[in-house]
Amino acid sequence: MAIKVLEQVAKIPVVKVDRNQFLMDKFGKGMNRDQVSQLLLDGPVNMVSKDRLDKVAKTCIMDNVLMASGASVLAGLPGGLAMAITIPADVAQYYAMSLKLAQELGYIYGFQYLWSEKDKLTEEAQDTLLLYLGIMLGVSGAAAILRAGGVAIGKQALKSIPQKALTKTMYYPILKKVLKIFGVSLTKGTFAKGVSKVLPVVSGVISGGMTFATMKPMGENLQKELSKMINYDTKQYEQDLESIRKEAEVIEE
Repeated sequence: MAIKVLEQVAKIPVVKVDRNQFLMDKFGKGMNRDQVSQLLLDGPVNMVSKDRLDKVAKTCIMDNVLMASGASVLAGLPGGLAMAITIPADVAQYYAMSLKLAQELGYIYGFQYLWSEKDKLTEEAQDTLLLYLGIMLGVSGAAAILRAGGVAIGKQALKSIPQKALTKTMYYPILKKVLKIFGVSLTKGTFAKGVSKVLPVVSGVISGGMTFATMKPMGENLQKELSKMINYDTKQYEQDLESIRKEAEVIEE
């Protein structure tokens, strides 16, 4: 069920972040034409300091968490979608906002636009979103795959690093683990949201508090791992490859 939920939640309009517009809003002020071109081509990683990248990322985390924790208003949720994916609308919104935040953090740290010309996710982009969620949920090995470039990563950061074989047999077990944990998270989230609605007077407060308490550390997990892409070098690349191998072996045992 988890992959179907991911596919359906990704269709919620708020999920899709316009990379160019986002980067211009966060970094484009005061730039000349050449700087803007570089920003939109490669992202801000080689143009601004790590401190500024981290600061913008942390602001995005708080903005999205507060938005998600607020009035629980679905941004353009297509009618019947929540029923189609068998989870409540507010749970769908929770993961929609999580994926929105994940994309913004990815774009800050150099990732390219995830959507195709037809505004659909490619298979690689879908795997990237899945890895984002995996990192947010604390799945071992997900961050290493994202950094090492096993799926759709910002290749600019890896141009100087010799590419070794990161085969599907290495990262597929970790992707399966992400799906499993995401499925468990969905079940727990649906149950918790349902319990909160038993007391209608305080349900909004409970729901908002739960969202804040869970989404903020999820966003911080992703930001921390993505920030390691700054000055990413051969040594860290080798370490990530080794951690992927070990995690895959543990999962398969």
